Amino acid sequence: MIKFPAITEELYTIRDWLRFAVSRFEESSIFFGHGTDNAYDEAVWLILSSLHLPHDTLDNFLDARLLPPERTRLKELIRRRITDRTPTAYLVNEAWLKGFKFYVDERVIVPRSFIAELLEDGLSPWIEYPEIVESAADICTGSGCLGVLLANAFPNAQIDVVDISPDALAVANINIHNYGLEDQISAIESDMFSNLQGKTYDLIISNPPYVDASSMEVLPQEYRNEPQIALGSGIAGLDHTHTLLREAKDHLNDNGLLVVEIGHNREVLLEAYPQLPFTWLEVDSGNEFVFLLTKEQLP
Repeated sequence: MIKFPAITEELYTIRDWLRFAVSRFEESSIFFGHGTDNAYDEAVWLILSSLHLPHDTLDNFLDARLLPPERTRLKELIRRRITDRTPTAYLVNEAWLKGFKFYVDERVIVPRSFIAELLEDGLSPWIEYPEIVESAADICTGSGCLGVLLANAFPNAQIDVVDISPDALAVANINIHNYGLEDQISAIESDMFSNLQGKTYDLIISNPPYVDASSMEVLPQEYRNEPQIALGSGIAGLDHTHTLLREAKDHLNDNGLLVVEIGHNREVLLEAYPQLPFTWLEVDSGNEFVFLLTKEQLP
């Protein structure tokens, strides 16, 4: 266990603690990737969130002195981030996705999805008018974050967020409640489509588990601290995607759309389904991570 030197007793202001945290993060081997990509941003997030301060107010509070209980808590959070490799999102019980704040804890993976970027403009041009979407589902929802973004993009839609984990759905319901969406979003415990008999949708999205077996073996500890059931998907990382492609057609209305995130599995997916006319959707990181198929294109 790391024992911070007695000098931490002389850290009084947010500026002091920010410098300390950045130095400790830089000298450690922690992995970034749950909302930040560098030690400075990680430290700002951890410090401001732990003090319940807005993230855009750092300059206003840099010289604010911390109370003794705040200093004790902050030292423990920094220690856990380094020693236990606990993601900051779990330490402060929050994660951000496209300007939306979500409650998270160890029952769900930390929200991250290319589909969130696509929902910012309502999947245009594939969906011309948001009001025409009256029903949607998010399969493998985890924290429910994409379900909330669906509700924002398609306010006329009744939305089901679906997950096999009752623990994950408990977190999803917290986020549904926090955004006052209980009348629009329903959380359903189901192994993919197994408990959705008779349900059909205009739009189905999914950011399913898609890490292949070899990658699972070398994940950084931060990712190993997430629910592994939400990451791995068989040897090739496609087990859940196979289910989506096999069963989604029965749950889509005519002209309905299926949108699926597959990470870095594009080549192996194309080898498995050479006959399918995948449309690859462009996001900031490229056009190989998310595909779209219409109901009529599905096998």
